[in-house]
Amino acid sequence: MDRRTFNGMIAGSTAASMMGAAAGAGSAAESTKAQSQAVALYRSVGEELARYEVDVDGLTLTKRESVTLPANVQYVWPHPSRQYLYVTSSSSGSGSTGIVGTTHRLSAYRILAGGALEAHGEPATLATRPIHNSLDATGSFALVAYNNPSGVTVHRIARDGTIGEEVKQGKLDTGIFAHQVLATPSNRNVILVTRGNDAAGGKPEDPGALKVYTFKDGVLGNLASVTPATGGLGFGPRHLDFYPTQPWVYVSVERQNKLREERGEQQ
Repeated sequence: MDRRTFNGMIAGSTAASMMGAAAGAGSAAESTKAQSQAVALYRSVGEELARYEVDVDGLTLTKRESVTLPANVQYVWPHPSRQYLYVTSSSSGSGSTGIVGTTHRLSAYRILAGGALEAHGEPATLATRPIHNSLDATGSFALVAYNNPSGVTVHRIARDGTIGEEVKQGKLDTGIFAHQVLATPSNRNVILVTRGNDAAGGKPEDPGALKVYTFKDGVLGNLASVTPATGGLGFGPRHLDFYPTQPWVYVSVERQNKLREERGEQQ
């Protein structure tokens, strides 16, 4: 897939996102008012995920209760309904530490009044250290990315917000050193951001790429590997995000300390 085709796909995704935003515009004022009354901030250190009460007017943070995860917190993502929070944890360290653990989990928490958290169902056991997790736009599937070995898994989310079974996948191109996985705004595709690695210790550079998949009922399918003309050399993406109202994608390129913008045409 070339850049033009990729941008066209993103343009379609953005259009779907804009329609969804327009449909929900009527309740924006009520939502904003409710949020201003109770704002919660979550912070993780090691296995602890703590809630801080935010005083917007007084510009203060007050630590409240906390929950303890099965291992060190890796990433946190909210359900679209804002009723549940999904947390990945692992006893493995980062690649530089060399610590290989055996506890890797995806856990669900119910968000109570004021933002307090309560364990919700049984955690899902993961094979290796998760580095990022997110949910699709419908809140029906949890997406989990792994850096070493690079990979991605999809887990069903039940109607009550609990974590269900893992969705079996075919042979996927997962690149080298994945760092993030996100569904596109249209929810028709999923993008796995793979960073690659710099050349070191006599080992040549590993190329980076954006691995684009089709996405239907939790099943991923290889669609494209998006890289610069270098084939991914000199391209080490870490995270991406979508502009809310335009067909633009912004990619932070870790290994080159850059921010790239991909812009398409409305189609």
